[in-house]
Amino acid sequence: MAGEIVEGINPTRMELLSIRKRRILAEKGHKLLGEKRDALIVQFFAVLKKREKLKGEVVRSFKKAEISLDDAMATMGYDGVQALSKGMPEITPPTISTLNIMGVKVPVIDSKIREEEKLPWSIGTTPQSLDDSAIGFRNALDRLLLLAETEGSMERLAVEIEKTKRRVNALEHIFIPRFENTERYITMQLQEREREDFFRRKRIKALMENREKGIKAPADPSL
Repeated sequence: MAGEIVEGINPTRMELLSIRKRRILAEKGHKLLGEKRDALIVQFFAVLKKREKLKGEVVRSFKKAEISLDDAMATMGYDGVQALSKGMPEITPPTISTLNIMGVKVPVIDSKIREEEKLPWSIGTTPQSLDDSAIGFRNALDRLLLLAETEGSMERLAVEIEKTKRRVNALEHIFIPRFENTERYITMQLQEREREDFFRRKRIKALMENREKGIKAPADPSL
């Protein structure tokens, strides 16, 4: 018989019912996993699109902040900018949590600037370019952390997509065909037994009828 079958199987009606149930369950699992795979792929490309947008925003934010910093140093001098920069508060470490997307835990980074992290000088007492530079670098950092969050989400989604694809392929190309082959094998064995039983009963009936009529038949080694 072509194709692999489940090992250690007995060609009985109980086994046939058991294999049939397993095949139906595998087909349902294949359908659900296929839908999950497709939904994850859609989500992955949505995150990919977001990442490409963020990459551009990060580059533009840093460039804009650097231009403002150059302008501030041209106005105040390097030493003046450095002196004020020493009063800048430390950035509070971002809070990292997770979000469940179809069973996949993706990172969520909260990088919003806290109230105490505002500029340590009064706006208006310094060149606008210095204020723009400080705020610009803060915003650029926020976008960079959001980009890191997106990269982490993409990585985890990609791993789950690959894992789901392997399961779908295993069900489609290994388990479901094996169950189908086993069903056919058991069905053929049962049909063969039924034919043998039918011919045996028919032969016995004929022998009994002949004996009743007094006709002696040669011994049948198969009986």
